[in-house]
Amino acid sequence: MPRIRAASVAEHRTMQRGALLDAARSLLSEGGTEALTFPALAERTGLARSSVYEYFRSRAAVVEELCAVDFPVWAAEVEAAMDRADTPEAKIEAYVRQQLALVGDRRHRAVVAISAGELDAGAREKIRAAHGGLIAMVVEALMGLGHEQPRLAAMLLQGVVDAAVRRIELGAAEEPHRITEAAVSMALRGVRG
Repeated sequence: MPRIRAASVAEHRTMQRGALLDAARSLLSEGGTEALTFPALAERTGLARSSVYEYFRSRAAVVEELCAVDFPVWAAEVEAAMDRADTPEAKIEAYVRQQLALVGDRRHRAVVAISAGELDAGAREKIRAAHGGLIAMVVEALMGLGHEQPRLAAMLLQGVVDAAVRRIELGAAEEPHRITEAAVSMALRGVRG
């Protein structure tokens, strides 16, 4: 009998942690990093504020966990889009388009909010590492185009994507599809030299 009880306690904790992460995603999507507070997490999940601290020691810990869970999903979707492309140019286009398509997806809005937020050094390092994984994906395509400095080109390419993401998130005057087309055009012209 104690095994069953221990398993159900573990399952309950896993469910509560998942609920907290879902609440954090919603808060980040709705109000950015400023909206991610322990009182707000407690209110969204129905937990006592002190209970939130049982799962996460700080707001940065919540962000780090979201990075660990959500960035790999984002990266896998970008990688899958690139894998479907045949040429280096098509892979680069897929890299840009897929990231910008994910901006509007509620599941990934938290990733965007996290990236834009002012966070502590540990959380920023996790985000840098996650972005490094994205950049590594496009380096090979840039090598296929004969770039002498494919890593530098990849970082600059990601800069174009990040600027387009911010423009879309700000609700700029341009429609998101126009921002995407402009970013793809700039990226492809830029990587061709």
